[in-house]
Amino acid sequence: MRSQTLSRAIFYSLLLPAAVAVAGWQGWAWWSWASAPVEADADTAIQIHIPRGTSGQQIGEDLEAAGLIRSALAWDLWARWQRLRQPQGAFQAGTYALTPSQPLGAIATQIWQGEVLQQTFTIPEGWSRQQMAEFFEAEGFFPAAAFLAATQQLPRHRYPWLPDDLPHLEGLLYPDTYQLPIAGVTPEAIVQQMLDRFEAVALPRYQEATTELNLLEWVTLASIVEKEAVVADERQLIAGVFMQRLQQDMPLGADPTVEYALNIQQTPDQPLTLAQVRTPSPYNTYLNPGLPPTPIASPGLASLEATLNPADTDYLYFVARYDGTHIFSRTLEEHEAAQAKIRAQQADQGSEAAENGAEN
Repeated sequence: MRSQTLSRAIFYSLLLPAAVAVAGWQGWAWWSWASAPVEADADTAIQIHIPRGTSGQQIGEDLEAAGLIRSALAWDLWARWQRLRQPQGAFQAGTYALTPSQPLGAIATQIWQGEVLQQTFTIPEGWSRQQMAEFFEAEGFFPAAAFLAATQQLPRHRYPWLPDDLPHLEGLLYPDTYQLPIAGVTPEAIVQQMLDRFEAVALPRYQEATTELNLLEWVTLASIVEKEAVVADERQLIAGVFMQRLQQDMPLGADPTVEYALNIQQTPDQPLTLAQVRTPSPYNTYLNPGLPPTPIASPGLASLEATLNPADTDYLYFVARYDGTHIFSRTLEEHEAAQAKIRAQQADQGSEAAENGAEN
């Protein structure tokens, strides 16, 4: 009897490790299968959008249904282990580009770290809020009105340097190239990115400079310089002319301010009319001395720096040639002569074009 009991004890003592070993091998074999890529050779990305608030379990089920992972159970086990390692972490909402050739761990890490699909867009120097709004609507981000509404919110708690009595953020939305998630982007998020960039790139230049202009005046004048200057070498000279006119209480007489007020864009074939120049508006710098109440566009860094370092000049006037350069003058008489010269050149070019057309 004692020998039988001993035999059973020996049998079970050998059986238990064997059973554990078999179970462990089966578990490892299952995990190796469950965490492997669904299709190792697949290279076509599948976009998966994870709404905010989606549970980890639901994400796993969605990925399994999309053919991106083999097992939602394996996903859940990975998530449990990850939460033990990083209790403060979580899967991140957003749109992801995933392929069936990725193992489960790679997909899970990508979503845990929030490596969402990005898209790039560029805001050119000299664009107004209205132009930005129209761009975002055309690109399918959101309605233009939603962006304009966001630019009328002044988050002074986050940006205490924002000027007082500012009706909107015109001029402070820094022109640059940005990357944003491909889905779920809000106007407020874009505005925040642009203000962050202004704060990081432009604001330190002003804070380190010596200038008689306050921040709003600086950006406003720089926005006019941005719209007037086509040739980079003329920026400081144009800024210098405007500074001279401000110091002498002369109207700036800047065409772009009239265009902004009327929401129009003049061309060589359709310049501003006398009636347009005489249209009353706080932004009309032909009728009003000093600067307009706000910037008229988002100036780039070159115009911002030129306004902080204007040329020391006695020029008071300039007129644009049709190649974008300007003729600068010291007196009104010189300025009117320059205008007449440019008009004559334009008339000659028109006559030559008409003659060439007739010959053809």
